[in-house]
Amino acid sequence: MIYSMTGYASATRELVAASGTGGVSVSVELRTVNSRFLDLNFRMPEDVRVCEPTLREMLMNKLSRGKVDIRINLQRSEQSANAGSVNRDALTQLALLERTVLSTFPEAGRLRTGEILRWPGVLAETGVAPEVLRDAVLACGKQAIIDLIDVRAREGAQLATVLLANVTEMEAIVTKITPLVPELIAKHQQKIVERLQEALGIAAPDTAATSVSREEINERIRQEVTMYGIRIDIAEELSRLTAHLNETRHVIEKGGKVGKRLDFMMQELNREANTLGSKAAAKELADSSMTLKLLIEQMREQVQNLE
Repeated sequence: MIYSMTGYASATRELVAASGTGGVSVSVELRTVNSRFLDLNFRMPEDVRVCEPTLREMLMNKLSRGKVDIRINLQRSEQSANAGSVNRDALTQLALLERTVLSTFPEAGRLRTGEILRWPGVLAETGVAPEVLRDAVLACGKQAIIDLIDVRAREGAQLATVLLANVTEMEAIVTKITPLVPELIAKHQQKIVERLQEALGIAAPDTAATSVSREEINERIRQEVTMYGIRIDIAEELSRLTAHLNETRHVIEKGGKVGKRLDFMMQELNREANTLGSKAAAKELADSSMTLKLLIEQMREQVQNLE
Protein backbone atom coordinates (compact mmCIF):
# COMPACT_ATOMS: atom_id res chain seq x y z
CA MET A 1 0.00 0.00 0.00
CA ILE A 2 1.23 3.47 -0.87
CA TYR A 3 0.00 6.71 0.66
CA SER A 4 -0.94 10.05 -0.83
CA MET A 5 0.24 13.21 0.90
CA THR A 6 -3.09 14.97 0.41
CA GLY A 7 -6.07 14.36 2.62
CA TYR A 8 -8.56 15.73 5.13
CA ALA A 9 -10.00 14.32 8.35
CA SER A 10 -11.78 15.65 11.43
CA ALA A 11 -13.11 14.38 14.73
CA THR A 12 -15.51 15.99 17.21
CA ARG A 13 -16.48 15.39 20.83
CA GLU A 14 -19.15 16.99 22.97
CA LEU A 15 -18.25 17.72 26.60
CA VAL A 16 -20.71 18.60 29.36
CA ALA A 17 -19.72 21.09 32.03
CA ALA A 18 -19.20 19.83 35.57
CA SER A 19 -22.25 21.82 36.66
CA GLY A 20 -24.40 19.80 34.30
CA THR A 21 -25.43 22.81 32.25
CA GLY A 22 -23.68 23.91 29.10
CA GLY A 23 -20.43 22.50 27.83
CA VAL A 24 -18.08 22.67 24.89
CA SER A 25 -17.73 21.04 21.49
CA VAL A 26 -14.14 19.98 20.72
CA SER A 27 -13.09 19.42 17.12
CA VAL A 28 -9.74 18.61 15.53
CA GLU A 29 -9.25 19.11 11.78
CA LEU A 30 -6.28 17.84 9.77
CA ARG A 31 -5.51 19.02 6.24
CA THR A 32 -2.46 17.76 4.37
CA VAL A 33 -0.85 18.63 1.05
CA ASN A 34 2.37 17.50 -0.59
CA SER A 35 5.75 18.68 0.70
CA ARG A 36 9.32 17.44 0.54
CA PHE A 37 9.43 17.14 4.33
CA LEU A 38 7.03 16.85 7.26
CA ASP A 39 5.78 20.35 8.10
CA LEU A 40 3.34 20.68 11.03
CA ASN A 41 1.36 23.91 11.56
CA PHE A 42 -0.88 24.23 14.63
CA ARG A 43 -3.76 26.61 15.21
CA MET A 44 -5.45 26.23 18.58
CA PRO A 45 -6.84 28.20 21.55
CA GLU A 46 -4.49 28.85 24.43
CA ASP A 47 -6.72 26.67 26.63
CA VAL A 48 -5.40 23.56 24.89
CA ARG A 49 -1.92 24.71 23.82
CA VAL A 50 -0.53 22.14 26.25
CA CYS A 51 -1.73 19.41 23.85
CA GLU A 52 0.58 20.48 21.04
CA PRO A 53 3.70 18.42 22.01
CA THR A 54 1.68 15.22 22.32
CA LEU A 55 -0.18 15.82 19.06
CA ARG A 56 3.09 16.64 17.32
CA GLU A 57 4.61 13.36 18.50
CA MET A 58 1.53 11.41 17.40
CA LEU A 59 1.70 12.91 13.92
CA MET A 60 5.45 12.37 13.56
CA ASN A 61 5.00 8.70 14.46
CA LYS A 62 2.44 8.20 11.68
CA LEU A 63 3.48 10.57 8.90
CA SER A 64 6.84 11.11 7.22
CA ARG A 65 6.12 13.75 4.55
CA GLY A 66 3.57 16.44 3.81
CA LYS A 67 2.49 19.85 5.01
CA VAL A 68 -0.06 19.31 7.78
CA ASP A 69 -2.40 22.02 9.07
CA ILE A 70 -3.84 21.13 12.48
CA ARG A 71 -6.78 23.23 13.57
CA ILE A 72 -8.36 22.75 17.01
CA ASN A 73 -11.69 24.47 17.64
CA LEU A 74 -13.58 24.89 20.90
CA GLN A 75 -17.24 25.80 20.45
CA ARG A 76 -18.70 26.85 23.82
CA SER A 77 -22.37 26.77 24.63
CA GLU A 78 -23.97 30.00 25.85
CA GLN A 79 -24.23 28.69 29.40
CA SER A 80 -20.54 27.76 29.46
CA ALA A 81 -19.47 31.08 28.05
CA ASN A 82 -21.22 32.81 30.91
CA ALA A 83 -19.97 30.39 33.56
CA GLY A 84 -16.18 30.71 33.47
CA SER A 85 -13.62 28.97 35.68
CA VAL A 86 -9.98 29.58 36.49
CA ASN A 87 -7.31 27.41 34.90
CA ARG A 88 -5.11 26.83 37.94
CA ASP A 89 -2.21 25.44 35.90
CA ALA A 90 -2.07 28.60 33.80
CA LEU A 91 -2.48 30.73 36.94
CA THR A 92 0.44 28.98 38.66
CA GLN A 93 2.63 29.42 35.60
CA LEU A 94 1.74 33.11 35.40
CA ALA A 95 2.60 33.62 39.08
CA LEU A 96 5.99 31.98 38.52
CA LEU A 97 6.66 34.26 35.58
CA GLU A 98 5.72 37.32 37.61
CA ARG A 99 8.09 36.36 40.45
CA THR A 100 10.91 35.82 37.94
CA VAL A 101 10.37 39.25 36.41
CA LEU A 102 10.15 40.97 39.80
CA SER A 103 13.39 39.36 40.97
CA THR A 104 15.17 41.02 38.07
CA PHE A 105 13.13 44.24 37.92
CA PRO A 106 11.94 44.98 41.50
CA GLU A 107 10.52 48.32 40.41
CA ALA A 108 8.12 46.65 37.98
CA GLY A 109 4.48 46.77 39.04
CA ARG A 110 2.55 43.67 39.98
CA LEU A 111 -0.28 42.35 37.83
CA ARG A 112 -3.81 43.47 38.71
CA THR A 113 -6.70 41.03 39.03
CA GLY A 114 -8.27 42.15 35.75
CA GLU A 115 -4.96 41.72 33.92
CA ILE A 116 -4.54 38.24 35.35
CA LEU A 117 -8.04 37.17 34.30
CA ARG A 118 -7.47 38.53 30.79
CA TRP A 119 -4.20 36.65 30.43
CA PRO A 120 -4.55 33.99 27.69
CA GLY A 121 -5.48 30.62 29.15
CA VAL A 122 -6.10 31.77 32.74
CA LEU A 123 -9.86 32.04 32.47
CA ALA A 124 -11.24 28.80 31.06
CA GLU A 125 -14.64 29.72 29.74
CA THR A 126 -15.72 26.19 28.95
CA GLY A 127 -16.99 25.20 32.35
CA VAL A 128 -15.08 21.94 31.73
CA ALA A 129 -12.08 20.84 33.78
CA PRO A 130 -8.77 21.50 31.95
CA GLU A 131 -7.68 17.86 32.17
CA VAL A 132 -11.01 16.71 30.69
CA LEU A 133 -10.59 19.20 27.87
CA ARG A 134 -7.05 18.04 27.17
CA ASP A 135 -8.10 14.39 27.10
CA ALA A 136 -10.89 15.20 24.65
CA VAL A 137 -8.52 17.10 22.33
CA LEU A 138 -6.01 14.23 22.33
CA ALA A 139 -8.75 11.66 21.72
CA CYS A 140 -10.07 13.70 18.80
CA GLY A 141 -6.54 14.10 17.48
CA LYS A 142 -5.92 10.36 17.63
CA GLN A 143 -9.16 9.58 15.78
CA ALA A 144 -8.51 12.27 13.17
CA ILE A 145 -5.02 10.86 12.49
CA ILE A 146 -6.49 7.36 12.00
CA ASP A 147 -9.08 8.73 9.58
CA LEU A 148 -6.45 10.81 7.78
CA ILE A 149 -4.25 7.78 7.19
CA ASP A 150 -7.26 5.90 5.78
CA VAL A 151 -7.99 8.78 3.41
CA ARG A 152 -4.36 9.00 2.29
CA ALA A 153 -4.28 5.23 1.79
CA ARG A 154 -7.40 5.24 -0.42
CA GLU A 155 -6.07 8.06 -2.57
CA GLY A 156 -2.68 6.35 -2.68
CA ALA A 157 -4.34 3.18 -4.00
CA GLN A 158 -5.97 5.19 -6.79
CA LEU A 159 -2.65 6.81 -7.67
CA ALA A 160 -0.97 3.40 -7.71
CA THR A 161 -3.56 2.18 -10.24
CA VAL A 162 -2.87 5.17 -12.49
CA LEU A 163 0.90 4.76 -12.22
CA LEU A 164 0.79 1.04 -12.98
CA ALA A 165 -1.40 1.72 -16.02
CA ASN A 166 1.23 4.16 -17.30
CA VAL A 167 3.99 1.63 -16.67
CA THR A 168 2.04 -1.01 -18.60
CA GLU A 169 1.57 1.37 -21.54
CA MET A 170 5.27 2.25 -21.56
CA GLU A 171 6.24 -1.42 -21.42
CA ALA A 172 4.00 -2.05 -24.45
CA ILE A 173 5.73 0.74 -26.38
CA VAL A 174 9.19 -0.64 -25.61
CA THR A 175 8.08 -4.16 -26.52
CA LYS A 176 6.63 -2.89 -29.79
CA ILE A 177 9.65 -0.92 -31.00
CA THR A 178 12.42 -3.27 -29.82
CA PRO A 179 12.11 -5.78 -32.73
CA LEU A 180 11.72 -2.93 -35.22
CA VAL A 181 15.01 -1.27 -34.34
CA PRO A 182 17.40 -3.38 -36.51
CA GLU A 183 15.14 -3.05 -39.56
CA LEU A 184 14.68 0.70 -39.09
CA ILE A 185 18.41 1.24 -38.66
CA ALA A 186 19.16 -0.89 -41.76
CA LYS A 187 16.68 1.09 -43.86
CA HIS A 188 18.15 4.37 -42.68
CA GLN A 189 21.68 3.16 -43.40
CA GLN A 190 20.64 2.13 -46.93
CA LYS A 191 19.30 5.63 -47.54
CA ILE A 192 22.62 7.08 -46.39
CA VAL A 193 24.51 4.74 -48.71
CA GLU A 194 22.38 5.70 -51.70
CA ARG A 195 22.80 9.41 -51.01
CA LEU A 196 26.56 9.09 -50.60
CA GLN A 197 26.85 7.04 -53.77
CA GLU A 198 24.84 9.61 -55.68
CA ALA A 199 26.89 12.47 -54.27
CA LEU A 200 30.19 10.80 -55.11
CA GLY A 201 29.10 9.72 -58.56
CA ILE A 202 29.57 6.01 -57.84
CA ALA A 203 26.84 5.16 -60.33
CA ALA A 204 28.99 6.45 -63.18
CA PRO A 205 31.51 4.02 -64.72
CA ASP A 206 35.17 4.23 -63.75
CA THR A 207 37.45 6.29 -65.94
CA ALA A 208 41.18 6.39 -66.20
CA ALA A 209 41.17 9.80 -64.54
CA THR A 210 39.58 8.46 -61.37
CA SER A 211 42.11 8.92 -58.61
CA VAL A 212 40.25 6.77 -56.06
CA SER A 213 38.96 3.33 -56.97
CA ARG A 214 35.34 2.29 -56.60
CA GLU A 215 36.36 -0.29 -53.98
CA GLU A 216 38.09 2.33 -51.83
CA ILE A 217 35.10 4.65 -51.95
CA ASN A 218 32.69 1.83 -51.14
CA GLU A 219 34.86 0.79 -48.21
CA ARG A 220 34.87 4.33 -46.86
CA ILE A 221 31.10 4.50 -47.23
CA ARG A 222 30.73 1.20 -45.34
CA GLN A 223 32.90 2.56 -42.53
CA GLU A 224 30.92 5.78 -42.27
CA VAL A 225 27.58 3.97 -42.34
CA THR A 226 28.78 1.46 -39.74
CA MET A 227 29.90 4.25 -37.40
CA TYR A 228 26.61 6.05 -37.93
CA GLY A 229 24.72 2.84 -37.20
CA ILE A 230 26.57 2.54 -33.89
CA ARG A 231 25.71 6.13 -32.97
CA ILE A 232 21.98 5.64 -33.61
CA ASP A 233 21.74 2.17 -32.06
CA ILE A 234 19.22 2.39 -29.19
CA ALA A 235 19.40 -1.20 -27.96
CA GLU A 236 21.17 -0.09 -24.76
CA GLU A 237 18.57 2.63 -24.07
CA LEU A 238 15.72 0.17 -24.58
CA SER A 239 17.40 -2.29 -22.24
CA ARG A 240 17.74 0.37 -19.52
CA LEU A 241 14.17 1.53 -20.06
CA THR A 242 12.98 -2.03 -19.52
CA ALA A 243 15.04 -2.34 -16.34
CA HIS A 244 13.78 0.99 -14.99
CA LEU A 245 10.16 0.10 -15.75
CA ASN A 246 10.55 -3.24 -13.98
CA GLU A 247 11.99 -1.47 -10.93
CA THR A 248 9.22 1.15 -10.99
CA ARG A 249 6.56 -1.55 -11.05
CA HIS A 250 8.32 -3.39 -8.21
CA VAL A 251 8.46 -0.24 -6.05
CA ILE A 252 4.77 0.55 -6.59
CA GLU A 253 3.62 -3.00 -5.89
CA LYS A 254 5.85 -3.29 -2.82
CA GLY A 255 4.29 -0.13 -1.36
CA GLY A 256 5.29 1.84 1.70
CA LYS A 257 6.89 5.28 1.61
CA VAL A 258 7.83 5.27 -2.05
CA GLY A 259 7.55 8.94 -3.05
CA LYS A 260 11.24 9.83 -3.11
CA ARG A 261 12.22 6.52 -4.71
CA LEU A 262 9.67 6.91 -7.50
CA ASP A 263 10.72 10.51 -8.06
CA PHE A 264 14.25 9.24 -8.69
CA MET A 265 12.93 6.58 -11.06
CA MET A 266 11.08 9.25 -13.06
CA GLN A 267 14.36 11.09 -13.55
CA GLU A 268 16.04 7.93 -14.83
CA LEU A 269 13.17 7.07 -17.17
CA ASN A 270 13.09 10.61 -18.54
CA ARG A 271 16.84 10.51 -19.19
CA GLU A 272 16.55 7.33 -21.26
CA ALA A 273 13.50 8.63 -23.14
CA ASN A 274 15.35 11.83 -24.04
CA THR A 275 18.36 9.85 -25.28
CA LEU A 276 16.04 7.62 -27.29
CA GLY A 277 14.55 10.71 -28.93
CA SER A 278 17.92 12.26 -29.72
CA LYS A 279 19.13 9.04 -31.41
CA ALA A 280 15.88 8.27 -33.21
CA ALA A 281 16.64 7.54 -36.85
CA ALA A 282 13.04 7.01 -37.91
CA LYS A 283 9.65 8.63 -37.35
CA GLU A 284 8.39 5.57 -35.48
CA LEU A 285 11.16 5.89 -32.89
CA ALA A 286 10.72 9.65 -32.54
CA ASP A 287 6.97 9.24 -31.99
CA SER A 288 7.56 6.50 -29.42
CA SER A 289 10.06 8.69 -27.58
CA MET A 290 7.55 11.56 -27.43
CA THR A 291 4.80 9.28 -26.11
CA LEU A 292 7.15 7.88 -23.46
CA LYS A 293 8.08 11.38 -22.29
CA LEU A 294 4.42 12.39 -22.04
CA LEU A 295 3.62 9.31 -19.94
CA ILE A 296 6.65 9.92 -17.71
CA GLU A 297 5.59 13.54 -17.14
CA GLN A 298 2.10 12.37 -16.17
CA MET A 299 3.65 9.94 -13.69
CA ARG A 300 5.98 12.61 -12.31
CA GLU A 301 3.01 14.85 -11.47
CA GLN A 302 1.28 12.02 -9.63
CA VAL A 303 4.45 10.90 -7.83
CA GLN A 304 4.81 14.39 -6.31
CA ASN A 305 1.71 13.60 -4.21
CA LEU A 306 3.04 10.33 -2.76
CA GLU A 307 4.48 10.03 0.73
